[in-house]
Amino acid sequence: MKRAALAAVLACAAALALPAPVAAAATTAANTTELKFAPTDDPQASPIWRKIRAGLFEGRPIADAPPGLLVLDAPRRAIDAAVVPVAIHTHLPAGSPVWVQRLVLVLDANPSPIVGIFGFTPDSGRADVETRVRVDAYGWIRAVAETSDGRLYAVTHFIKASGGCSAAPGGDAAAAAATLGRMRLRVEGDPQRGEPVAVQLAIQHPNDSGMVMDQLTRQYVPPHYVRQVRVSYDGRPVFTADVDFGIAENPNFRFYVQPHAGGELRATMVDTSDREFTVAQPLAASP
Repeated sequence: MKRAALAAVLACAAALALPAPVAAAATTAANTTELKFAPTDDPQASPIWRKIRAGLFEGRPIADAPPGLLVLDAPRRAIDAAVVPVAIHTHLPAGSPVWVQRLVLVLDANPSPIVGIFGFTPDSGRADVETRVRVDAYGWIRAVAETSDGRLYAVTHFIKASGGCSAAPGGDAAAAAATLGRMRLRVEGDPQRGEPVAVQLAIQHPNDSGMVMDQLTRQYVPPHYVRQVRVSYDGRPVFTADVDFGIAENPNFRFYVQPHAGGELRATMVDTSDREFTVAQPLAASP
């Protein structure tokens, strides 16, 4: 039964709006989840990471990030494996002609290891993202940054948590269905022109992984999760997220926008049922 449910999960994962090599790497990696990882292991020797690296980055060199350029903030041991806070911060030298255009979050031991691919533009103002993830087993958590000139940088650390992808949801299923798709944008502080402002996007969605058994029916709840988020400001893209069920229930994303005199901040979410939801609000910066 569990194998059948996992196969369904992988089939849905392949439908993500990700490049084909990514889905292939994730599927192959998920077939090796019986591997055990330990903090003393060489993170570069992980067979799952090697497959993902070959499929997603096509053998391009990935350098260790210089101090401060790329920071991965995640607990060494999670309190709740189903809701683990993760933040990725970047900082390029002042006046740099390049920017970080993509961040990739990988959890080696998750059934679908590529948790999210986050996109940014110069209109983002700052390439940072914060969210909450599910961690299924002890293993390596990685962040890879790609700059606009094609360079890749990575940071890695070991995280101790287990069972996050098969944990039961925190709320009532009927209530979750009634509010599914509700979204809320919140701009933090008083936006100032020329200064990136933090924005939080909260999404009501169960993000069912397909690995949770209904205790009444003894059947697995079908996978149903957010797969893509697109955010624009004044009609120009500022943030994208291609994600899977590794993102926790009721996804929440914190990112940045470079505000100007005025415009509409618009966020659109698409889930694995191809249902699309949108929220928008004005955003103007003080002079």
